[in-house]
Amino acid sequence: MPIALRVHRDGPLARLCLARPGVRNAFDAALIAELTATLEALGGDPGVRMVVLEGEGPAFSAGADLNWMRAMAAASEEENRQDSLALARLMRTLDELPKPTIARVHGDAYGGGVGLVACCDIAIGVPTARFGLTESRLGLLPAVISPYVIAAIGARQARRYFASAEVFDAAEALRLGLLHQVVEPGQLDAAVQRQVDLLLKAGPAASAGAKALVRAVTAHADAARHDADNAALIARLRVSPEGQEGIAAFLEKRPPNWMPR
Repeated sequence: MPIALRVHRDGPLARLCLARPGVRNAFDAALIAELTATLEALGGDPGVRMVVLEGEGPAFSAGADLNWMRAMAAASEEENRQDSLALARLMRTLDELPKPTIARVHGDAYGGGVGLVACCDIAIGVPTARFGLTESRLGLLPAVISPYVIAAIGARQARRYFASAEVFDAAEALRLGLLHQVVEPGQLDAAVQRQVDLLLKAGPAASAGAKALVRAVTAHADAARHDADNAALIARLRVSPEGQEGIAAFLEKRPPNWMPR
């Protein structure tokens, strides 16, 4: 089986590389499970002080894998709920990882890929990267990733981009707060390394505890309930008539029936 996730350790730094370039690093159940397990292991490793998340090939992550999407479109609502809870666990694990995280966004991020960027503590991208919360084109919503995206870009902007599925560039991602910095491709590694160096100068407990402090101030009253509700929502949407039509139209490369002819 091809490797879906490459892990490289360099002293206190762990680099996780999504390694499905043939499908633009899109998610499937196996990648979600592998990435979640790896993050959980790194979170408990005292030798790791920070994590860089990156992608192989031209894209950072295109979101859902087509074959995975096709399988889930044919699955029951309960199967979709369980599947969505697995993705929710991944996002929650990354967001709450007790180590600082850096997203190295060298290419496009869509759907769940935007969720990964939003879950990281620091996000640096290149000018050519494009972003999209395109689920509504399929009659769906970015429910599972919504807590993290809304925290990154704010409720007002989320209402626009969740509804319109508009694709936006890195400059807009910077303005919205999804990215912290935009640099030319040749400067990307240096910009990431600068953040690594700054984190190494900070107290390990302090830098690891920074996100816990922010979360304590701004946390949802019941995070587990939030995840369960969001997973139930996307499961209902996936098996609804509109969701089924949207997914089918996407897979069949045709306009959905709600688009003007």
